[in-house]
Amino acid sequence: MGQGTDQGTRSGRRRARAALAALAAAVMGVTGCDAVGGDSAGPSGSPSKRPRPAPVWDTTPASVAAVGDSITRGFDACMVLSDCPEVSWATGSRAEVGSLAVRLLGKTRAAERSWNYAVTGARMADLTGQVARAAARRPELVTVMVGANDACRETASAMTPVPDFRTQFEEAMAALRRSLPKAQVYVASIPDLKRLWSEGRTNPLGKQVWKLGICPSMLGDADSMDSAAKLRRNTVRERVEDYNEVLREVCAKDLRCRTDDGAVHEFRFGTDQLSRWDWFHPSVDGQARLAEIAYRAVTAEQP
Repeated sequence: MGQGTDQGTRSGRRRARAALAALAAAVMGVTGCDAVGGDSAGPSGSPSKRPRPAPVWDTTPASVAAVGDSITRGFDACMVLSDCPEVSWATGSRAEVGSLAVRLLGKTRAAERSWNYAVTGARMADLTGQVARAAARRPELVTVMVGANDACRETASAMTPVPDFRTQFEEAMAALRRSLPKAQVYVASIPDLKRLWSEGRTNPLGKQVWKLGICPSMLGDADSMDSAAKLRRNTVRERVEDYNEVLREVCAKDLRCRTDDGAVHEFRFGTDQLSRWDWFHPSVDGQARLAEIAYRAVTAEQP
């Protein structure tokens, strides 16, 4: 009788332990995803979602510095053979332009927190020096528009070689990053110089001005349609396209750099957007169009 009772007791304990084990297994089966960590696969084999990192690009920078060439200086937009930075697409103050700086900062803050270090006649080789001067201001956004003068040479053969153009741009970006590791960079594409020729050549006065030596690689002998002239113009156009590809590729390697995705080059400008003094540089209206393109690019949300 006592032996049977002991056996019954042991049997009951075994049944209890088996029940507890089954319960534990069931609990682990339900909570197993959390138990092995949030990044592990769940029962379906799909990874759990991680928080998305915050966007790197800030659409509301608090200061702007511009570097580049005569386009950014507003050359020939207000008077002949003169810079007119007040109508610059990047940092100008004139209301009819609505510059990038004014759109981003407002007129009062733009006057205090935007700077123009572009130089008329500058080429890509000059960009590193401009960047160094701009970096002293510690801007949150640096705008770049340069390259037209690398294509606008005395002859097509004198244009800056593409490998040199790339090396010079990379050096400028490296210099910028050494001084301003977190600054944002907006890079505008180079305008279509062949379209400039096709539009401006309709104006007799414009063609006379071009004879003074404005972009002879493209605009020289503007009325000639022989095979040599066509080849020359197409060579310049292709070089500009190669330069724009370099701008895209170098910028793409930097998380805080974005281009206009070719918008300036593709813009179908007409004579209203060209200076009435040289039919080459942007007019005030042309500067306003460049400002619109830049603002759209800078304020576009990161995908």
